[in-house]
Amino acid sequence: MSAKSALHQIEPTPATREAERLMVICNACRYCEGYCAVFPAMERRLNFGQADLDYLANLCHNCAECYYACQYAPPHEFAVNVPRVFAELRAETYQKYAWPGPLAALFRGKRIVIPWILGLSALVLSVANPAGAAFYDVIPHEAMVGIFLAVSVLIFSAHVAGFARFWNGAGEAISKFLNPAAIAQAASDVLSMKNLGSGGAGCTYPNERHSQARRILHHFTFYGFLLCFASTTVAALYHFTGSVAPYAYASLPVILGTLGGIGLLIGPIGLYSLKRSRDSQLVDPAQDGSDIVFLGLLFFTSFTGLMLLVMRGTPVMGPLLVVHLAIVLCLFLTLPYGKFVHGIYRSAALVKNALEAIRNKH
Repeated sequence: MSAKSALHQIEPTPATREAERLMVICNACRYCEGYCAVFPAMERRLNFGQADLDYLANLCHNCAECYYACQYAPPHEFAVNVPRVFAELRAETYQKYAWPGPLAALFRGKRIVIPWILGLSALVLSVANPAGAAFYDVIPHEAMVGIFLAVSVLIFSAHVAGFARFWNGAGEAISKFLNPAAIAQAASDVLSMKNLGSGGAGCTYPNERHSQARRILHHFTFYGFLLCFASTTVAALYHFTGSVAPYAYASLPVILGTLGGIGLLIGPIGLYSLKRSRDSQLVDPAQDGSDIVFLGLLFFTSFTGLMLLVMRGTPVMGPLLVVHLAIVLCLFLTLPYGKFVHGIYRSAALVKNALEAIRNKH
């Protein structure tokens, strides 16, 4: 399917038709309007086209409050299960808006990641000398920068294109995105993960009992990732001012990286544990492969990075650095074609939701 036809489907998918049916029922009931951002956004609409449903599905955080509260949930004949249907529809949007279009196939399963891991490992090994005694004896700085710069350009372009396609598909002009009030509200929602809080009680995931666990573990993962990114950025600035790695344990790059690495150990392990004990009615099991691969790559990126910090100056430093960089490279290249993109589209949906709320006030 071409990118153009994917973005302008004439025949709705089963997930789209089911989502439309559920939104008609929910819009008549409106019992769940206080649970999250989805239902107030739903109530601003009388009809639900493809653009509306793609937007609402990505606004959903799968907190499951609506499922457990719904009087029409299975085994009722209406069989209302918003979290699962929206999860299925979100997966379709990940493929629909992916760029370049042919790489959307990477969303369809975890087996496709195996060749990437092997190929990237071979790429790193081809320029590496695992017997080197120092970081840049193992992999020359120019080679490391060249590889990761090329990958960074690719993933940044893919994320920008995916965002633009999603935003346009949701019926908004790009110029409308640059609304300071809407961006500030969405940023607050993202940074606090408000829609996983249920007014302080926590969401009903992995089961009907309220818990803050999922929200807290997302914080560990999200802020751990940001801290590791900050560590890499600061280290790059250090290098260009003449200070070459490895850096002292008390240096800013090491402190930021260590804190971020700890977050990326705790968060993915905890989220994987919740996934194993979740209510199977809430989710789309077809996404388990990409979810687990993403959590695994985050965990092993952190684990090998922290081990590298501990084992530097030892004979295993060289091979460990090669393994670490291969895993990081694989993580980076799969970011636009795995679970990470839900953060891009969900953030965009939160900005659109804030825009709609602002418009409603005028």
